[in-house]
Amino acid sequence: MQKRVLITGAAGFLGSHLCDRFIKEGMRVVAMDNLITGDLKNIEHLFKLEQFEFYHHDVSKFIHVPGEIDYIMHFASPASPIDYLKIPIQTLKVSSLGTHNVLGLARVKKARVLVASTSEVYGDPHVHPQPEEYWGHVNTVGPRGCYDEAKRFMEAITMAYHNVHNIETRIVRIFNTYGPRMRLNDGRVLPAFIGQALRGEDLTMFGDGSQTRSFCYVDDLVEGIYRLLMSDYHLPVNVGNPSEISIKDFAAEILKLTGSTQKLISLPLPKDDPKQRQPDITKAKAILGWEPKVQRAEGLKITYEYFKSLPREELSKTEHRQFSK
Repeated sequence: MQKRVLITGAAGFLGSHLCDRFIKEGMRVVAMDNLITGDLKNIEHLFKLEQFEFYHHDVSKFIHVPGEIDYIMHFASPASPIDYLKIPIQTLKVSSLGTHNVLGLARVKKARVLVASTSEVYGDPHVHPQPEEYWGHVNTVGPRGCYDEAKRFMEAITMAYHNVHNIETRIVRIFNTYGPRMRLNDGRVLPAFIGQALRGEDLTMFGDGSQTRSFCYVDDLVEGIYRLLMSDYHLPVNVGNPSEISIKDFAAEILKLTGSTQKLISLPLPKDDPKQRQPDITKAKAILGWEPKVQRAEGLKITYEYFKSLPREELSKTEHRQFSK
C-alpha cells in the first residue's frame, strides 16, 4: 500500500525539496504551511499530481488530517534571522505548540515523526567541531533565543513523547544549507552575498569575517534526512557538511563565482553571532552511511544560476541586512 507522509513547512526551502523527494519515493504527500515565510511557487509544480495535497494551516493550532499517515516531517519554522527576529513569538509557538500538536497527531496516527532541529542549539560553541553530545552555549534572553530555545524545547518534548508514549521519533540537527529555492531576502549569508553581487553592491560581512560556517548543498541534506527517517536511531543526529570556511574566504569565493569587482566591507558583529560552526558527522557516517557528496564549488554554481534566473523585482526587494547564518 502506498505510504503517506505529512510535511509541515512544505512551501519553504527545505520543505519543498522534501516534498519532491517523497513524491520521487512513490509516497503520497500531504503538504501543510501557513505561508508566513513559505511560498507556494516552491511547490506549485506538484499541485497537478494526484498523490499531492495541500493544507493552508498553522500547526500552532490543532491539526486534523483525515486518513492514515505513516510519516510526519516537522519542518514548519522560520529559519532565517530576519524572519525570527521579526516574528519571535510565532517562532517560539511553532516549535513548542506546533511540535506538541505534531507529536499528538503522530500518537493518534501511529506515525513515525522526524523533527527539524538546528545547529543553533549549540549556540556560540565552546566545543569545535560540534558533536551531538555537546549541550551548547546559548543566551536564552538574547535576540537569537526565540529560535535557539524553541528548537531546544522541540528536542526535549520530542524525547518526552518518545519515552512516555513510545512514539517513533527522529531528530535531525541541520547545519547551514543552501541551494535553489532559498529566498534572496531571508538575510542568510549566502543569498545575501549573491544578491549583493547581482545588484552590483559591495558585499557586507560582519566583524572581520573570521567566523566560520560549513555549507551543505540541499540535495545532500535531503538524502541525510531521508536516511535518518528510515533508520532506527531516535537520538539527535548532525546532518551537514564539515567543510569549514571563514565568512571572509566565502565572500571571496562568491566574488570569483559572480565575476563581481565590488568591495568587501565590514559591519559590526551582531549580538550572539556564533564564531564557529562545523558539524561532527561521525554519527551520520556510522549510523546512516551518509556524508555529503556535492562539492561547494559545484553547489554554488547551481545556486548562482538559480538566483540569476529570478525576475529582476526579486533582486530589488531584497533586504539589505545579512547575518552569518
